[in-house]
Amino acid sequence: MPRDYYEVLGVKRDASEAEIKSAYRKLARKYHPDRNPGDKQAEENFKEVQGAYDVLSEKEKRAQYDRFGFQGENGPGGGGAGGPFRWGAGPEHVDVQGMDPEAAEELLRGIFGGGLGGMGDVFGRTARGAGGRTRRPRPAEPEAETEHEITIPFLTAAEGGSIDLNINGQQGSVRIPAGVEDGQVIRVPAPSGGRVRLKLRIEPHPYFKREGKDVVLEVPLSLPEAVLGTKVDVPTLAGERLTVKVPPGTSSGSRLRLRGRGIQGGDQFIETKVVVPAPKDERSRELIEEFARLNPQGPRDGLPWN
Repeated sequence: MPRDYYEVLGVKRDASEAEIKSAYRKLARKYHPDRNPGDKQAEENFKEVQGAYDVLSEKEKRAQYDRFGFQGENGPGGGGAGGPFRWGAGPEHVDVQGMDPEAAEELLRGIFGGGLGGMGDVFGRTARGAGGRTRRPRPAEPEAETEHEITIPFLTAAEGGSIDLNINGQQGSVRIPAGVEDGQVIRVPAPSGGRVRLKLRIEPHPYFKREGKDVVLEVPLSLPEAVLGTKVDVPTLAGERLTVKVPPGTSSGSRLRLRGRGIQGGDQFIETKVVVPAPKDERSRELIEEFARLNPQGPRDGLPWN
């Protein structure tokens, strides 16, 4: 069994979030592989510290660990690929399937209190039959998986987050990992045992388009802006607004890259769309014609069909 997470980080069980974060940063710097190249023990220590922090830095995971210890990671609300699914029926819905029998009995004893005599068979322990011979209970039939299709917001799919669900009349919330894609299936525990398959459908975003881990934002430009160059303020997935420099002579369909502003390290692309007006009067037409004479172009030169 792994070491106690509080012991790993060297903090007390009532340590504050700030104390946990400070201890983690100190140990992560100490054992980081970049500082200890080739040191297998340092690498293992780093993984151990990371694992402890992953649990103790989140309120729900920490509360579950404080209550159930390591068994709780696969006990109440254990989430599989989709993270914890917390059903509204309450903490008494504990999945003890697959747990060590004695640990499972101890877990339920701590929840319900009192004796659990006669529960040995429930947890798969051997029982004495007639003549003192040992018999084992028949293994339970595996629960069938059910599949449900759910729709999640674009930003939740990109950055991760929790969503509320109603599955088979049970209210619950499920953690969506960052970067999930349309049509992807994740599995979560069902409230009465077994698993639920959730097939994800992603809502379109009002202005972002997704290409794998990259996102694309279409930005209209006026003709003078495209010809002379300009600066435009654009939004990002994180909710920031950045100023992007558009170089002179930018054509429709050109892409400008914002590195690391996409999904899980992907990029954001600014795709330009030049909006061309019709001349409003004769003088405007003359100016455009003069511009064309001074700046000759052959946009179709070299095309195979030309």
